[in-house]
Amino acid sequence: MPRSTNSVASRARRKKIMKQAKGYFGRRKNVWTVSKNAVEKAGVYAYTGRKQKKRNFRSLWIQRINAGVREHGMSYSKFMGEVAKKDIQLNRKVLADLAMNHPEAFKAVVEAVKK
Repeated sequence: MPRSTNSVASRARRKKIMKQAKGYFGRRKNVWTVSKNAVEKAGVYAYTGRKQKKRNFRSLWIQRINAGVREHGMSYSKFMGEVAKKDIQLNRKVLADLAMNHPEAFKAVVEAVKK
């Protein structure tokens, strides 16, 4: 019995990768082996990037809260410790948004923590 290769599926697989490589520079967009490697590497970067995004945003929120709290004469660590002690159910994302866009509401939170 002769060897059978499923060329329809193979072609579809290659086409899928080449479509993902669309817009890449040079041979990365039109040479199969090069574009396959490029797309695989791009997938790795995308995966790690999704994890780093979470870290970066948390870091940004902390910086914004710190800046907002220092205007009211406190440090970030003392503020967050008091927030936990007073059982205020606001996360860093919300606190950072308040500090940046609603300073009067943030001031109220800081005053509640200071009491």
